[in-house]
Parts: sequence; structure tokens; C-alpha cells
Amino acid sequence: MASFRKQQWKMLLLTMMCYLFFYTGRHNFGWAAHGIAAEFKVPFETIGWISFAMLIGYAIGQFVNGNLADRFSARIMVPAGAYLSIAANVAVSFATSIEMVMIWWALNGFFQSMAWAPGGKIISNWWGNEEKGKAFGFYTMAAGLSSVVTYLLSILILKQDQEWRMLFRLPVLLLFVTATLFLIFVKDRPSDLGYTDLDHETKNDDQGDWLTRYKEVLGNKNFVIVTLAFAFESMARYGFIFWVPVHYLGTNWKDNAHNIWVTFLLPVGMAAGAVTFGNLSDNLFRRNRIASIRFGMFASAVVALVIFVAPAENTGLQAVVMLAAGFFVYGPQANFWTLCAEMLGNNRTGTGIGLMNMSGYLFAALGEPILGKLIDITGSTSHIFLLISLICLLSALVISTINPKAYMVYR
Repeated sequence: MASFRKQQWKMLLLTMMCYLFFYTGRHNFGWAAHGIAAEFKVPFETIGWISFAMLIGYAIGQFVNGNLADRFSARIMVPAGAYLSIAANVAVSFATSIEMVMIWWALNGFFQSMAWAPGGKIISNWWGNEEKGKAFGFYTMAAGLSSVVTYLLSILILKQDQEWRMLFRLPVLLLFVTATLFLIFVKDRPSDLGYTDLDHETKNDDQGDWLTRYKEVLGNKNFVIVTLAFAFESMARYGFIFWVPVHYLGTNWKDNAHNIWVTFLLPVGMAAGAVTFGNLSDNLFRRNRIASIRFGMFASAVVALVIFVAPAENTGLQAVVMLAAGFFVYGPQANFWTLCAEMLGNNRTGTGIGLMNMSGYLFAALGEPILGKLIDITGSTSHIFLLISLICLLSALVISTINPKAYMVYR
């Protein structure tokens, strides 16, 4: 059993390590937004539509790849997505028109979607129900830390006076290394190493018809409601991730050098929130994921309002609210992913994660051009936080309609 425990942690840590660098091929775009807009002479609304294209590509990919993760090998899907995403990033860096940037970035969204649900499937296969909250908390923390890594690398590249194109070439080299390690060492399930699969599930249990998997997941009313709450959470999260650099950097980051490191605290808060909420829901909230999510989203709404009214020159206050924003808006994601396994069972976890993430990115995609247009209309980036606060509130209200005692089919 000690040996199996070692393998559990090995699979979790390898999956976390690989995803730790996935955002270097996705969250780098916000840092390149000013440079792209200036070079191709387009408004921020156009930049928002490019982000929209990537998110739509990601959403479509989630719909497809989540289901495929329940049928095919996740250890193959994850590195394949990484390698294709790296190629798309390099292509963006050599784009000669705004149209080419949009096309390659949309394709990159699809490629990036080949990692999260398959990775979640591996974790669900290796960790039992009593520890899923903790395991998914660590996994979600890795995604939050991925933003930290991307923000840090982007800041360092900008401080070296590198052009925006380098943001799409240098950071993804780390993704190449970790994806290759993942491919070599990760196994899909315990039985691949001679152990007994958890929860009495065998390799052939999840080979059902793809349409049946979709019908079973979408037929779960409570899961659909959770998915809607997640969609609003994702819209708010991406509102922070994409537009915070634009808000704090202004027209020239060198004129706002005191603010550039404030932005770094957003993903730091996200990483801390993910692992904290995973444990909070298991312990303080006694596996009541609904209550944990509601708490996080109400807190996020309050923090967004504080950012809206906080004076920009108060760097100390801005640092605190950025940390809090990341902590509360992203932390609940660990609970959403755990709900996929608890409400649907391991055999449908991949499909559930894919459909949930698809909905989240569809909403996030719709939000990007709206927030960009809001900046163009008002001439100020601060107003986006007022809208984000409302979105967080909607997420909290939707999740509150579920009775936590009614959904725990696989508890």
C-alpha cells in the first residue's frame, strides 16, 4: 500500500508539473495585447475578439476532448495538446496580419483544451472519493501557479525590452520539457502498473457510446446548474486574467513600473486559493462544495467592487486586493472539478469536466469583447471591475439554488 501511495503522489505531481507550464501558451496573450494593438493599429475591442476566438476554440475543444478522455489515453492527449499549442504560439509570433493572429490563436485554444479534462481524468482514476477534494485542489493550484509562471516570465521579457513576439516563443519552451516528461512517466490508471483500479471501476467500464455519455451528463439537472454557476465564475476569472495587465500597465508599462509587480499577485492569489479551497471544502465545509463555492464567489464580488473604488496610486491597497481577487475568484474552481467526479462518477468525469469547462470558456469568450468595448466607450479600465462584481454575484446566486444533500450521488 505504501508503494501505491507513492505512485498516487507521483501521478498527481507529474500531472501538476505538466499543467504548471500550460498557461505559458495561453495567458501570455494579455501581456502582448498592447504591442499587438499598436503594431496592427486595432482597437481593444478587436483584441477582445481575438481572445474570444481563442476561448471559443478552447470551448469547442473541451466539448470534444473531455469525452475523448473517457475513451482514450489521457497520457497521450495531454502532451499532444502541448506540442500543438507550442507550434501555434510560434506561428502567432511570426504573424504578419491581425487576421493571422486571430486564426492561429483560435487554433491554439483548441490545442490547449487537450490537457485539463484528460489530466483530471488521471487524477480521478488515481485518487479515491475521500481525497478527491484535496487532489483536485492541488491540481487546480498547479493551474493557478501556471499563471504565476506566465506572469513572471512575461514581466521579465518585457523588462528586457523584448518585442511582444518573444512572449510567444520563449515561455513555451518550458512546456515542451514538462510535456515530454509527462508522456514518459505518467500512467492512465492504477491497473497500468499492476494495482487494482479504485472504486471498483475497470478499464472497460468507460467504453460506452460517446452520445450516451453526453446524454447521461446533461441529464443530471444539478450538474447542469453547477455548470451554469461555473460559467459565470469563468467569465469573472478571465475578466481578471486578461484585463488586469491592461488595467495596470496603461499605455506604457515603463510609466507604471510601480504597478507591474502588483499584477503578479493576482495569479499568486489564484494558486493559494485553489489549494486552500480544496482543503476548506473537505474539512471546514465538510465536503459541502456548494457552500464553499458560494462563499468564494460572494467574496469575489466584494473584492471586485473594492478594486473599482480603490485609488490607483495606493499601491499597497492594490496589492492586497489583487491577491484577494485571485484567491477568491479562482479558489472555488477546485470545488467545481471535484463536483464532476462526485456527481457523475469516475466513468463520466472526463465528459463532465469537458462540458463544464466548455460552458465556462463560452461565457468567458462572450465577456472578452464586452469588457474591451466597455473600455473603449468609457475610456477607463476600472469600470470592468464593476461588471465583474456583478458576474461573481450571479455565480453565487446560481450555485445557491442547489440542495447540497441532493446531489451527492457518488459521495
